Amino acid sequence: MGKPPKKKNLADKVRKTKTSTEIKNNPFEVKINRKKFDILGRKSKHDVGLPGVSRSKAINKRKETLLKEYKTKDKANKFIDKRFGEYDTKMDPEEKILQRFSMERQRTQDKKDMYNLNEEEELTHYGQSLSEMEKLNDMVDSDDDADEKGVLSAELTASHFGGGGLLRRKTQGEKDNGGNQRAKSRQELIEELILKSKQEKRERQNQKEESQVLTEKLDQDWKSIQGLLAHKNAPKLDEYDMMVRELGFEMKAQPSEKMKTPEEVAREERERLQKLEADRLRRMMGDVVEDCTKTQAHMSADDLNDGFILDGDEKPTLAYQVRDQEGGEGESGEEESGGEEEEEGSGEDSHSDLDSEQESEGGEEEEEEEGEKDEVPATKSQLSEEERKAQAEAAKAELPYTFKAPESYSDLKGLLQGHPADHQCIILARTQKCNHPSLAVGNKLKLQKLFGFLLEYVGELASRSPPELSTIDKMITQLYGLCQLFPEAASKAMQTTLVDSAHRMEDVLEVKGRAAFPQLDMLIYLKITALLFPTSDFRHPVTTPALLYISQALTKCPVMSLEDVTSGLVLCCLAVEYVSFSKRFCPELINFLLGVLHLAVQDKTSTGTSYLGYSVVPPFRQNGKVSDLLVLSDPESSQTWSKKTLPLSATQTLTLTTDLDTDHYRLSAVATCMDLLKHCSSLYRELTSYSHIFQPITTLLSKHLPIKTYPAALQDLHGEILATISGSLTSRPLLVFQKKKPIPLKLFTPKIVEVLDYGKKRGNTKEEREKERLNHKYKKEFKGALREIRKDTRFLAREKLNEVMGRDAERKRKVKELFGSLATQEGEWKALKRRKNSRH
Repeated sequence: MGKPPKKKNLADKVRKTKTSTEIKNNPFEVKINRKKFDILGRKSKHDVGLPGVSRSKAINKRKETLLKEYKTKDKANKFIDKRFGEYDTKMDPEEKILQRFSMERQRTQDKKDMYNLNEEEELTHYGQSLSEMEKLNDMVDSDDDADEKGVLSAELTASHFGGGGLLRRKTQGEKDNGGNQRAKSRQELIEELILKSKQEKRERQNQKEESQVLTEKLDQDWKSIQGLLAHKNAPKLDEYDMMVRELGFEMKAQPSEKMKTPEEVAREERERLQKLEADRLRRMMGDVVEDCTKTQAHMSADDLNDGFILDGDEKPTLAYQVRDQEGGEGESGEEESGGEEEEEGSGEDSHSDLDSEQESEGGEEEEEEEGEKDEVPATKSQLSEEERKAQAEAAKAELPYTFKAPESYSDLKGLLQGHPADHQCIILARTQKCNHPSLAVGNKLKLQKLFGFLLEYVGELASRSPPELSTIDKMITQLYGLCQLFPEAASKAMQTTLVDSAHRMEDVLEVKGRAAFPQLDMLIYLKITALLFPTSDFRHPVTTPALLYISQALTKCPVMSLEDVTSGLVLCCLAVEYVSFSKRFCPELINFLLGVLHLAVQDKTSTGTSYLGYSVVPPFRQNGKVSDLLVLSDPESSQTWSKKTLPLSATQTLTLTTDLDTDHYRLSAVATCMDLLKHCSSLYRELTSYSHIFQPITTLLSKHLPIKTYPAALQDLHGEILATISGSLTSRPLLVFQKKKPIPLKLFTPKIVEVLDYGKKRGNTKEEREKERLNHKYKKEFKGALREIRKDTRFLAREKLNEVMGRDAERKRKVKELFGSLATQEGEWKALKRRKNSRH
């Protein structure tokens, strides 16, 4: 068993009370918030007391201020007389009452019309107020005339609504046989009134007709003099009126059809081609293809022709047969404008009813001529058979409308071989439409292969003798369309072609040390590259390798014949086309043009650049057998020369039978070279080293080229080039590095910063320090205000919760009291009931 608790004696209680009293009276435990001096108008926050006392003081302070305001909220304990003018001695009692009444009406009216936005607006119809029109003051009988709408005469009103007494009093009675005055009866008065009203109506009608006649006469007179006044007083229309009239006659926008997606367009195009191909196959088999687009619609006898539309097409006319006396029968013809001729003897006739009528009218004549009729269908059948054969032959000669995508290059070659250039383009276009990528899953890969096959086919066309350049020109459109559909596949195919040709050139250079110029097919590939891909990009996966290939060919391929000169000039033209947008400097281009002009210089006896003033770089030589390829054999041949472009076929074979033709070709090559120089001089005008680049060319043109023996056209071109170069040769400074102050080396001397207030960020100036102090004070006060607001909110929440809990507790207490009283009453009632039962 546990020990019993010890009982606290009186000494322990006294000792504990004494200790607590000593703590309360201990001055060292008292907290004192000192303040240096008092400031008027500022609340003091310095309190004196033990720890925890400040919190209880704050709660007591809130109870005295905030809690009282909360309890007296929305409560008033006094009445204030707010009647208007009650304490204004200057206003009269009548004026006070009038002002109070108006204010009361205004207050009620404002509440009533709070959501009525259009009360002040008056609705009108044709200038009349709807409120006035709704009163129906101008009700007019439909039988009355327009001049007196809604007006009733006094006699009519009296007769109908006055009982006839008024008329009886105002009208004079008739005299009888005895001379006495007799009053008229009601029937007589009504008849007289009817006659009078009819007479008035007839007079008004006559007056209206007369006014109408006068109006028409006035209109006619005005029209007769209106023409004279129009010439004198016709006002001139200003620009605004003219513009308004033009807008009135302007055609309104018509609803357009829905924009179709590329997939829908491709699907419709394939269906159209399939339908045309089916029609062509039926014509090949000899079946009749009826054109149902221009057949005349059936019209019944009851048709009123309400939907008549005037068409531009002519209606078919019918020519009837006329029989002569000899029993001959003319042919009946049916002509349709713009349509095909109907086949005779086919057994189908849209006008068989007319034939039956003619047969019934013919009678005996048809029986006598029966043998002659039997011969006519035989002739028609023969003609139809011939037409059917001709139609089948024409269908066979047509191009098919649907094609399968070629799976190999041999398939493409077999598909296009034997057709002219236009038909080849049509075949390729129909192949792309029938195999659009959106129509099937594998069509995309088929068309990507088609680009490579078509590129190979173009190369074969260029390698033929003579090359089919016109066909190649038309094929470029198809290549461009495929390139737009599949740019990645097109770039890979072109890259493969360029890489293969470049590798072949490198292999030849490694073995022989020199390589021949590219063939015509490769030149055409380079041209197609410039047409299909952008040449102005800084770096492009197709055009950049193509430009490098051109530069390599201009540098590594020696010029041994006029064909090489032609190939080199074609490469120069391509290089100019590649750099025309980006204005990228191509030194191989300038060196090759300088070398071509060097081939036309006659005096090359003295070697060295000191004599010539310029230097020749490979693939050209300063002297040698092939350094005079463009020197004229006869200076007189320039008189018969006319400027012509160099043919592309000259890059493969060049046939020159006489020396005159050779000299003319040399002059054309020089002219082409000078045209390229003129273009380059204007293209590279903005370069800083322009004078350094074109100085050798200027020396060659002005000192060594035999320009006097050339035609006048070349002399003019020579002068233009020199003028362009001399106009752009301005003194420009060389490119040097920008002068900058040398950056000193990093020093290891520490940077000393004077810190006056450690641990605090202070500004350097007085204004910055004051701003920092105010910001700090603002933040401090803001945080304190937020803290006090939160405390006040928590205090009010506790008080509200206490009120709710108190009301709930009071309600529970009252409910318990009620239940208790009810239980007591129930017990008393049961006891009373038991007593009664026991008595009985």
